[in-house]
Amino acid sequence: MSATPPPDAASQASPAWHALPAEEAIRRLGSAEGGLAAAEAARRLAEHGPNRLPETRPRSALRRFLAQFQNLLIYVLIASAAVTALLGHPVDTAVIIGVVVINAVVGFIQEGRAEEALHAIRNMLTPRASVLRGGRRATVDAAELVPGDIVLLEPGDRVPADLRLVHARGLRIEEAALTGESVPAEKAAEPVAAAAALGDRASMAFSGTLVTMGQGVGVVAATGAATELGRISAMLGEVRQLTTPLLRQMDIFARRLTVVILGVAALVFAIAWLGHGQPAEEVFLVVVGIVVAAIPEGLPAVLTITLAIGVRRMAARRAIIRRLPAVETLGAVSVICTDKTGTLTRNEMTVAVVETALGRFGVQGQGYAPEGGVLWPDGRRSDDAARLLVEIARVAALCNDAGLCQEGGAWRTEGDPMEGALLAFAARAGEPHEALRAGFPRGDEIPFDSRHRYMATLHMRPDHGLVCVKGAPERLIEMCTRQRGADGEAALDAAAWHARVEALAAGGMRVIAVAMRQVPRGTGRLSPAETERELVLLGLLGLIDPPREEAVAAVAECQRAGIRVKMITGDHAATAGSIARQVGLRGAGAVVTGHELDTLDDAALRRRVRESDVFARTSPEHKLRLVEALQADGAVIAMTGDGVNDAPALKRANVGVAMGVKGTEAAKEAAEMVLADDNFATIAAAVHEGRTVYDNVQKVIAWTLPTNGGEALTVIAAILLGLTLPLTAVQILWINMVTTVTLGLVLAFEPAEADIMRRPPRPPSEPLLSGLLVWRVVLVSLLVMLAAFGIFAWSEWRGLPVETARTAVVNAIVVLEIAYLLSVRSRGGAFFTGRGRLATPALLGGVGAVVVLQLAFTYAPPLQALFATRPLEPVADWLPILAAGLVLILVLEGEKALRRRLGARRGAGG
Repeated sequence: MSATPPPDAASQASPAWHALPAEEAIRRLGSAEGGLAAAEAARRLAEHGPNRLPETRPRSALRRFLAQFQNLLIYVLIASAAVTALLGHPVDTAVIIGVVVINAVVGFIQEGRAEEALHAIRNMLTPRASVLRGGRRATVDAAELVPGDIVLLEPGDRVPADLRLVHARGLRIEEAALTGESVPAEKAAEPVAAAAALGDRASMAFSGTLVTMGQGVGVVAATGAATELGRISAMLGEVRQLTTPLLRQMDIFARRLTVVILGVAALVFAIAWLGHGQPAEEVFLVVVGIVVAAIPEGLPAVLTITLAIGVRRMAARRAIIRRLPAVETLGAVSVICTDKTGTLTRNEMTVAVVETALGRFGVQGQGYAPEGGVLWPDGRRSDDAARLLVEIARVAALCNDAGLCQEGGAWRTEGDPMEGALLAFAARAGEPHEALRAGFPRGDEIPFDSRHRYMATLHMRPDHGLVCVKGAPERLIEMCTRQRGADGEAALDAAAWHARVEALAAGGMRVIAVAMRQVPRGTGRLSPAETERELVLLGLLGLIDPPREEAVAAVAECQRAGIRVKMITGDHAATAGSIARQVGLRGAGAVVTGHELDTLDDAALRRRVRESDVFARTSPEHKLRLVEALQADGAVIAMTGDGVNDAPALKRANVGVAMGVKGTEAAKEAAEMVLADDNFATIAAAVHEGRTVYDNVQKVIAWTLPTNGGEALTVIAAILLGLTLPLTAVQILWINMVTTVTLGLVLAFEPAEADIMRRPPRPPSEPLLSGLLVWRVVLVSLLVMLAAFGIFAWSEWRGLPVETARTAVVNAIVVLEIAYLLSVRSRGGAFFTGRGRLATPALLGGVGAVVVLQLAFTYAPPLQALFATRPLEPVADWLPILAAGLVLILVLEGEKALRRRLGARRGAGG
């Protein structure tokens, strides 16, 4: 067999194979209908390499682990550990180092799991393939396929490479993972336009997709990295993941905090040593105390725990978080880009309407369950309408190769989803398919073929035969001469039927026509010539993939929260627009197609994406480009998806959200969050939790910084004024260690604020330290410092030893931290009303634990010896301490009330 040399690997996918005639594609690929000779196949395998996706060499485990320490917050923690080691506290040093190592291990594990996304795509390639080699059928390893091989396809096969179809008989292929189509695509050997979108390339079968029915023969046009699947894999490998808003802000915050602490410490050292002439060694130890007081060494650990609590809460709401920082990022989401099929919709085709000459029937029921009913035209049941409905239901059930079965209480289809929907409709119309098929045995059939675009079956009755036909409306209207109406059969009004088809299609429905004809009893065979004439048109069936009821409510909730929802789907524009209107998308009127996106430059795309909320007939490149355009406009994106085609955009988005039930492994591995129930409503719940987590993170920071600042200011003021230190560095370390573990964690368990889903999304550029928070840090730090000096002066005035005075100061600072904790629980509301009065179990437990620890610190002899403390008098010492806490609450609540009043006045004036 002579063969034209095939193209080299680099240009393997360059021709528009779908636009070439099958014979030309075979010729260009140097093949023949009998396939390649074994020797030629072996030569090409050596030339092109195996039909596998290329594997990138991952970073070594050691490099990935060491990379987890390249963060300034980690450096601050290590510095804190060094300080505690210098102070002779090996237990505290070990705890801080333990936090550093645990954070590194968690990051190491999560990064390793993210690198499994490419591996998940590789596993979609089928291990075996049926081919023609030298004119004989053989089964080979899919990795051995080469361009020019002739591959045979049957139901249940996973397509092993990109194929240019040569023959197709009733061939339908499930391409949802690649194109987003909600139903299997019909395939044919005829070429299509070169500019056809991926989902419209009916002459191609793509690697990794699944054959659902029919048979096909195709010539391998691309293998490995040159396939559409390989192209997506390459895109996924090139996509750069973005860091989260919180991590960016924490990095900036840690950098600034470190500079400020070290700068202040150096300045105090210089003033005390050079200005006051104090001994350098003594001053150095005091400065170490300042650093210990100022550095919030427990903050990263508490923030990590806060995020982990958010993960647990989301898991309870069926949102599984794969990367810890994604919890907080959800709270900043301003745009949700969602797929249509299976996310906003049920991914179950359903007959919604039946269009007849007598009017339109409505169909009630969900999914494939044979339960529901029919709404009669104009609300009136008539004998003519009842007879027509029965005939339509019979044809839908008899001209059908699918089945329905129930598993675990849920109904599913065996076979083509569209045919399963027809069986469910027949049952709802009172004609279950089991009884029909028993009473109307099939004698012959003409399977669906994309060339004639219909399926026909012959059924025998005692006195006649019945031909049932279903297919494309345009084709059946051509084949029919009459129609069923109120007075029996009448002449066909083709124009009226075409108008009905257009109206259903404009509503986003897929339309199937059904027709029938009686034949003599002795008819034993069906032929196209006999079938395609003198048919009676019964009606049109409009099928939809209906929206989830809960998705409608979730979209509304997101829009109330200032979050725009944008649908990006591979489905047709009419279908996308119809579903968008049903779920309530605000920009559903202007549907933008992938072809239109190709004509827009980056600036025009950014303008278009601001205006429109529905994008149809999109490719993986379109989805990725849309996400990048939105991010360039300053949006924080959550991208939902379930197919391989969604994986690059999922990885690029700020939060990738994959479907856990019907999603591919590639999508799940590329995403930060997986929905255990494939429900869009779960995303709204996750955003709610994400906002709660961020609120609590801010509360933790708002509580930690002023309390540490107050301790540091106390020490700095004492040094600069030449006074006795009100507390020692070791005592500062005790306060930080005890309160971080007890009081700091309390805020991580705080429930959501009442207005959490009525606020607009926070800007991603919003600093972690807002102006209000900086003011609160300064105010509370000063109040803590004044209280500490006041308690210390009161104790000295009473003639108490310095150890007793310092014990009183330490307890006063802890009481002040408890008081401030009660105030900071509410962002702006009053402590004395509303949520402020509700004590959570975490709050009671935290305050109770710190009280017990402080009593031990004050009265337990071992701790007295370790921290140089003395017992306090119940009234004379404790009463001023408790009074200081009460005064702090009154001052802070007064400040909040003043801010509320000023805010209300500005609102009234604006």
